Amino acid sequence: MINLPINKIIHGDCLKVMQDFPDNCIDLTVTSPPYDNLRTYNGFVFDFEGIAKELYRITKPGGVVVWVVGDATINGSETGTSFRQALFFKDEAGFKLYDTMIYAKTAFPKPYPNKYHQVFEYMFVFSKEILGTFNPIKDRRNKKAGKNTGINSVREIDGRLTKRTSKKIGEYGKRFNIWEYRVGKNHTTTDNIAYQHPAIFPEQLAQDHILSWSNPGDLVFDPMVGSGTTCKMAALNDRNYIGIDISEEYCELARERIRQHTAQLRLDVLM
Repeated sequence: MINLPINKIIHGDCLKVMQDFPDNCIDLTVTSPPYDNLRTYNGFVFDFEGIAKELYRITKPGGVVVWVVGDATINGSETGTSFRQALFFKDEAGFKLYDTMIYAKTAFPKPYPNKYHQVFEYMFVFSKEILGTFNPIKDRRNKKAGKNTGINSVREIDGRLTKRTSKKIGEYGKRFNIWEYRVGKNHTTTDNIAYQHPAIFPEQLAQDHILSWSNPGDLVFDPMVGSGTTCKMAALNDRNYIGIDISEEYCELARERIRQHTAQLRLDVLM
């Protein structure tokens, strides 16, 4: 067993690297795997089932895995890979399917001539045992802010009616589980070097999950780190990180993004 490579980007096969991690060591994983040939990934393939099982082993009880994935359309049929993976995590790997969330893209839809434009991916949120951390993001403006909810009755499980007291509605409420992000150059990220990777998800998406499912000082993991978005946002939000990628080219890309922004953080502290 090795000491955990905290705040490092590791070049290697993530399955083999994870096998050296101790049990119950990761608080949160946020990742997006290659899928259905939608993403050219330097010719590499990955063992999904092995990765899912290892993620369960190394995730702390109460910890979370966020799995961002979509489906290709081949010969007129969507592959359904996303659902098969979600069910494997739940039925075979041992996770609870805590939430099925949607990552909606507000620009640059993938066009199809004979179907509606494709503008979303799934964000499956898996928890190991009972969820340990939830810091809800409250940025949904309430239409009835400042008004009272009024007194109403709620039907309990045993059939009884109980009254809820009136309370004032706040300006902002907890957001829904469909998250919209504008994507494309300078929206997904302002890091020009990041676009050397074929598939990057928005920095805000990674940050929102990191803030939701972890706390400062926690360990955030991305086994297919790509351009380094998850690890960068973990570092910028006072979390530790570990990233792995089978491509040395992408490992160096991720390291450079993190170097640039941690250097800026140090400069800001000194100013």
